[in-house]
Amino acid sequence: MSDNHRADQVSNPAIDRAPHNSLPVPPMVFNLWGTEDEAKPLSDSIKKMLGQLLGVQGSLPRRPAARIQLSAPRTTEADRTAFAEIVGEAFVSSDDEQRMPRARGKSYLDLLDWRTDGEIAAPDMVVAPATDDEVLSILEYCTKEKIAVVPFGGGTSVVGGLNPVDGGHRAVISLDLARFDQLEDVDPVSGLATLGAGLSGPHAEMLLSEEGLQLGHFPQSFPYATIGGFAATRSSGQNSAGYGRFDDMVRSLTVVTPKGIIEAGQASPATAAGPALKQLFLGSEGTLGIITKVRVRVHPIPETKLYEAFSFPTFIDGVNALRDVEQTGAGPTVMRLSDEIESSVNLTSTDNIGEQDESQHTGCLALTVFEGTTQHAQSRHAETRAIMLAHGGVSLGEGPARKWEQGRFGAPVLRDSLIDAGALCETLETATDWSNVPRLKKAVGNALSRALVADGSPALIMCHVSHVYAEGCSLYFTVVADAGENPEERWKKAKTAASEAMATHNGTVTHHHAVGTDHLPWMGLEVGGLGIAMLQAVKRELDPAGILNPGKTYALSPEQAAPNAKRQL
Repeated sequence: MSDNHRADQVSNPAIDRAPHNSLPVPPMVFNLWGTEDEAKPLSDSIKKMLGQLLGVQGSLPRRPAARIQLSAPRTTEADRTAFAEIVGEAFVSSDDEQRMPRARGKSYLDLLDWRTDGEIAAPDMVVAPATDDEVLSILEYCTKEKIAVVPFGGGTSVVGGLNPVDGGHRAVISLDLARFDQLEDVDPVSGLATLGAGLSGPHAEMLLSEEGLQLGHFPQSFPYATIGGFAATRSSGQNSAGYGRFDDMVRSLTVVTPKGIIEAGQASPATAAGPALKQLFLGSEGTLGIITKVRVRVHPIPETKLYEAFSFPTFIDGVNALRDVEQTGAGPTVMRLSDEIESSVNLTSTDNIGEQDESQHTGCLALTVFEGTTQHAQSRHAETRAIMLAHGGVSLGEGPARKWEQGRFGAPVLRDSLIDAGALCETLETATDWSNVPRLKKAVGNALSRALVADGSPALIMCHVSHVYAEGCSLYFTVVADAGENPEERWKKAKTAASEAMATHNGTVTHHHAVGTDHLPWMGLEVGGLGIAMLQAVKRELDPAGILNPGKTYALSPEQAAPNAKRQL
């Protein structure tokens, strides 16, 4: 069950997206996840599932770029001249070809926008600086000239974080960080490295692998998301059981604000001087400053990986096993559990969805992966295995876990084909304490079901645990249904119902997808009116003109932030 392991890399154009003589081009196609070459046609088993189980009959064709109308640029020639003097003429553009891929992220609603006839609001100009001083000069100019600034990394936001909201300013620019693409320094003795914020996941791993090191942060957005984006959204990767969330990995950040440049974080492994300034910027989504460099914890490339899958009679049996493993400290690198429905459609293997895999398992599928030195991986594997079996798990061998790893970045690509076929397909996630998992899962599932089947159409609602903590875990829901005549309103209704269920049943409305614009209505419940007032006071100090990514995260007045629902404890 082992093999030699190098840094987990994906061949991807994101690695080469930062040419040094022209404005970088985002690697993902504006209206798809990924590129045309990555497209996944629907298998016969998926088509059968859509038609027979969900009644999906229609289609929703893509509109070619030539038929899409973007909002007219509002920046002036004087703006262009000013930005060109800062970053160079080659790194400024108001062409539609540059504005289009930076106009939206990759949520279901974002992708729907490209398929409708309405005008698409786009950033008025794209600017790509290469140094902290250039970023500062841009922010100073935009403050003076009343221009909003939306930072752009990999373009993978699924919560409206990239939408070009101008916040009442006369224009909005997309500030592309792709030229911050260097491995700045490495301290292999301390296990630290400083990475440019514009490095994509694969590019960062490639550079670290040349030093025999690995970051090991693999969210599903890994092929395209960037180091700065990981920090700005408090990303959680699929190896979080072993290495923690990305915010756990961050030692310090370089952040450029309209008032100056901040090195947020400590110079030593720990300090009693607090509060920790870096926590203000982790998860700030570009509203408090532009992250340009991130100093992170790294580790040697693991020499061994071990895999094992298990089947549990019920989801709660599996949850109890995962809790015991985590609280015991057995230490798998990856630990996942699918519920009965997700397991039955084989969602963990994107190439075989809708088919029963060779293991012929029933119940709920759990996956574990262990990596490190051979001895360490083996000892953790043995301890975890004993706990899983003690909770009623049945070993399925290594096959399902290997299949999941091989296809783990393919699900977002498949969504494009599902939308083409007329299906509604989206995800949402939450987290809660272990004791509350059954109640929260039921509440969110029921809310989604009521919202989606109200018109008599069936829906496939699946759930898995992919991130675990001593106190609790995440719950990640995947929804597939017929898009209907008004897919935008259909999903908004379902998303609102699910978010209300999370907020009122002691769950967070976002575990790792961030806030953006989609989760704003529930931020009062997350941090309270006084908490939002505190954060807005920091923003007024750092960004007095309010130019940084307006309308995102905590962009509410304290009065608006007063919660309109109460948690049920």
